[in-house]
Amino acid sequence: MSENKNEIRLEKITFDNYGRIVKLGVAKAQRSFVASNSRSLIHAYIWTSMGKHAYPFGIYLGKKPIGFVMIGYDGYEDGEPEFMKKTYFIWRFMIDRRYQGRGYGREAFRQAMDFVRTLPCGESEICWLSYEPENEAARRLYASFGFVEAPESYKEGEEMPAILRL
Repeated sequence: MSENKNEIRLEKITFDNYGRIVKLGVAKAQRSFVASNSRSLIHAYIWTSMGKHAYPFGIYLGKKPIGFVMIGYDGYEDGEPEFMKKTYFIWRFMIDRRYQGRGYGREAFRQAMDFVRTLPCGESEICWLSYEPENEAARRLYASFGFVEAPESYKEGEEMPAILRL
């Protein structure tokens, strides 16, 4: 099978595919930028057990899992920036180290944003995400989709938030 970005698709995480998804990982130098997929799935479980919404997806190239994305809704907690209320957020996004640099991440992120724009939890004007300030690749990718950093909400030692108006 030829491998091209047109074969990228998102697939819900199920009992049948989670084992392959949790085995994916980023390069050693990137590990401080994103939680493991197993930890992310635990967060999704806890989040949904609290009555909130989490949408974990495997990123597939044909039948081969190559990444993970998780979308959440209403991540606001007391003390958080107001823009987090009743909004969508890209909670996790990763492409396995063996598949980076081929445009797969860009296509998968486009599909994740298409999902957000279906507004599965209801109307919202904002989607947000955050990333480690030193992660230049993430900064460039997210900016290319229209995300704008929110430095007024950044706290030293935490991730940089970025906002997209839907």
